[in-house]
Amino acid sequence: MGQSLVKNYVHIVFSTKYRAALIHPPYEQELHKYLGGVCNDLECPVLIVGGYTDHIHILCMLSKKIALMTLVQKLKANSSKWMKTKDKSLENFFWQDGYGAFSVNPYKVDAIVNYIKNQHAHHNKNSFQDEYKYFLEKNEVEYDDRFVWD
Repeated sequence: MGQSLVKNYVHIVFSTKYRAALIHPPYEQELHKYLGGVCNDLECPVLIVGGYTDHIHILCMLSKKIALMTLVQKLKANSSKWMKTKDKSLENFFWQDGYGAFSVNPYKVDAIVNYIKNQHAHHNKNSFQDEYKYFLEKNEVEYDDRFVWD
């Protein structure tokens, strides 16, 4: 086979350290754009970035040239450094150590895009912890609740 053909949609989720509510306007939209730029620079075309005050959702296509863990490490390291430069109140901005990443069926991409668009409405009713556990269970990811949170 002469070509490497890949089309992997991935939904990445991670929170701020201790789920601190640090993501607010005017930096919220800037952060989403920044994260999308990191994805695009790494040849992982972003479809949408969204989230809430304490976490981020990214839907992108994973490049055939980069490992998922490298993408997430670069997203978190670069954006954490960037956020710390935005305001004195953000000098202690950190992401949690771990992350969730879930493959997305191409036929379900629109549903995930809509889900990410509606994060603020969704989190008026549900916590990040409940949302994250739902994704883990829906995707049949085994986990130990003692080690999910930092």
